Amino acid sequence: MKRRAVLLAVCATAALGKGAADAESAQGPARPDVLLITVDTLRPDALGWAGGAHPTPAIDRLAAEGFRFPAAVAPVPLTLPSHAALMTGWWPRRLGLQENGQVVPAAVPTLAEAFRAAGYARAAFVSGSPLESPYGLDRGFERYDDDFRRRRGGERERAASDTAAAFTAWLRSAKSPWFAWVHFYDPHHPYEPPQRHRREGKRGGYDGEVAFVDEAVGTLLEALRARDAPRLTVFAGDHGESLGEHGEGTHGFFIYDSTVLVPLLFHFPGRITPGASAMPARLVDVAPTVLRLLGLPALPGELDGVSIDRQLAGGPARPEPAYLETQQPWLSYGWSPLRAVRHGGFKLIEAPRPELYDLRADPSETHDLIAANPAKAAELRGLLERAESRPASAARAVDDPQALERLRALGYVGGASQGAPPPPASGLRDPKDGAELRALLTEGDQLLRSGRPAAALVPLERALARDPDNRFALQRTAAALAESGRLPRALGLLQRLVRLDPRSAEARAALAATLVRAKQPGASVEHWREAARLQPRRADVWADLGAALGLSGREPEAAEALAEAVRLEPTRPDLLIKLALAQAGARRPADAVATLLRAAERTGAEAFPQSAALGILLAETNRPEEARSWLRRARPQEGDFPEARFRLAQLEAQAGRQPEARAALAEALRATPSLRARASADPRLRDLLP
Repeated sequence: MKRRAVLLAVCATAALGKGAADAESAQGPARPDVLLITVDTLRPDALGWAGGAHPTPAIDRLAAEGFRFPAAVAPVPLTLPSHAALMTGWWPRRLGLQENGQVVPAAVPTLAEAFRAAGYARAAFVSGSPLESPYGLDRGFERYDDDFRRRRGGERERAASDTAAAFTAWLRSAKSPWFAWVHFYDPHHPYEPPQRHRREGKRGGYDGEVAFVDEAVGTLLEALRARDAPRLTVFAGDHGESLGEHGEGTHGFFIYDSTVLVPLLFHFPGRITPGASAMPARLVDVAPTVLRLLGLPALPGELDGVSIDRQLAGGPARPEPAYLETQQPWLSYGWSPLRAVRHGGFKLIEAPRPELYDLRADPSETHDLIAANPAKAAELRGLLERAESRPASAARAVDDPQALERLRALGYVGGASQGAPPPPASGLRDPKDGAELRALLTEGDQLLRSGRPAAALVPLERALARDPDNRFALQRTAAALAESGRLPRALGLLQRLVRLDPRSAEARAALAATLVRAKQPGASVEHWREAARLQPRRADVWADLGAALGLSGREPEAAEALAEAVRLEPTRPDLLIKLALAQAGARRPADAVATLLRAAERTGAEAFPQSAALGILLAETNRPEEARSWLRRARPQEGDFPEARFRLAQLEAQAGRQPEARAALAEALRATPSLRARASADPRLRDLLP
C-alpha cells in the first residue's frame, strides 16, 4: 500500500510538471485571476454577515456579492495542518501533519502547483510563523513572502496592514492570470488590535483584531478595483477560537465547534449567483472546488475533498462527513488525542469518555447524548473508522534524502522516522479531566512569557509533580529553570522530554540549546542533527548545528552545516557572516573573504558589523588595498578591532605612510596594551611605538 501511494504521488507530481510546460504557451490573459484570502483563528460570529455583533464592512460586502457558508468545517484547529488541508484536499492525518512545525509531504500536489501547471503567475503573502516556507506550503509559488519583522507572544508575525501592502505592491506589476494567497494572522492570541479598532466587552480585543483584518481586506479589494480582469475570490478562516467555551481559552486542545467552525465564501461575478447555505462545507473541499470552477484539471491522487460547485450553482446540499481531530493533548501533554466525525447534524467525539451531540438542537454542545442514542453513535463511529482507514501519504519531508545525505556527511547515523510516536490504545487521561492541570500550566507559561521565571516555577512545578510525563510541563519548567540559572535540573527534564518524544524537533532543539548554554556544545550536536533532519528547511536549525560544531572544535563540519543554512536563506547577512567565520576557522580564508563580501553587499559597507574580520582576511590573502579600506572601517565594538588596527598599522607602514601607521598602532595599543610585544618584534612598527 505504501509503495502504491508513493508511485501515485510521484506520477501526480510529474503530471503537474508536464502540464506546466504545456500551459506556458497557452493564451492566459482571458482566464480569471484567483485570490485566496485566509484569516487565522476566525470565528464566523466575528463577521457581520455571519451574525456577528459588529459589522465588518469589506468582508460583508464581498459576502453579499458571493456565495456564503457561515458554518464550514476545519479538520484540525491548528494553522499549518488546516491550511495544508485547504491547499491539497487531503485530511491532515493522511499528510502526517499533527501539529504546527511539521512539514507538508513534498510528493502531495498542492493548489499552487496546479496553477503553475495552468500557466498562472503565483504569489503568497503569509503573516504567521506556522506558515513560514520551511514547512512546505511555499511549493508551487514563484514568490512566497514570509518576511516577518515583529515578534508577539513568542511567535513571529506580520500585521495585516503590512501584509496587505506587500500584496498591493506585487499587484501593480502582476500579469494576469495570477493566483495569489493572502493570509492574515492578527486575530490570533494575544489580542492587541490598534486602539481605533478595539471593541467593548469581554471579547473586545478579539473582535478588534478582526476589524483590523477587515480594514486590510478592504485595502486588497480597493487595489483590485482598478483591474478589469475576471476574478474568483475565496475567503476562509483556517480554524475558530474558543473564547471560554468548554473551559478552553484559545484553540488546538478540543474539537468542539467553537474551534472548528469557520466562515467560507466564494465570490465570482457572472459565474456564481449570490446566496448562502447552512451546509457544513469543508476546507478540504476548497482546492477541488476552485479547480472545477475554473475548468482546470483536478489534483491527482486520492483526495478527501470533493468539489461543491453544484451547491454554488444552487444545487441540493449533499454534505460529506467531516473528519476532525486534534493530537495536541497527546503531543503536548501526553493525554488522549481527540477524533471526531460530524455528519447529518450530529457529532461524535472519540475520547476515553466519548461524546455525542445533536448539533441542530444543541449547537453549544452541552448535552451529551452518548448514553441516550447508541445507534447514532455507532453509525457515526462507522464513518469515523472509514475515514481513518484511508491510506496516509507514504512520503514525508523528514525523510528528505538530500538532507539525510548532508547530515550523514556531518556524522549523522540515525534512521529515518515519520511523525511522532503513536499514543497507546488506552490508559491515557481524557482531556476533559485536565482542566485544573491546564490552568496551572497556563498560569506558569504566562508568567514565563512575561519575564518572571522564578514565579512561573511555582505553578509549573505543581503541575509537573502531579503529571511527571506531561510534555508541556517538562518543556516550560525546564525553560523557567534555565532562565533562573538552574541548568543541571533543566537538562534532566529536557532529557526526559526527548526520551518521551524523540521525534519532536522542538524537544531536540530545546535540549540542544540548553546543552550549549551549559557549555556542553559537543553533547548538543546529536540533537541539533536530529532537529535538522526533522525540519530540514529551517535555516536557523542548521546554523545552530554549525555553531555547536564550531564550539566543539570541528570547524570544517561547522562550515558545511552553515553552508546549508545559507543555501536555504541565501540573502540573510547574519548567516553569511557565521558561515564566513566558520570558513576562516576551517582554514579557508579565500572562501571566507568571498562570503563576507556577499554579506557586506547585503547590509551596505557602512552598516557591516564585521569590517575588522573582513579586513584581516583580505590582508591574509594578499589583497592589501581592499584590506586597508575595510580595516579603516572597523569599529571599537567589533571583537577584532585591536587586531584590525594592528594590521592597518602594518599595511600603512609598508606603504610608507608613517603618520597613518603611527595613529593606527596607537589605537591598537590603547585597546590591547599587550600588542606592544608584537610591535617591538616587527621591524615595520618598532620605530613607531610611542
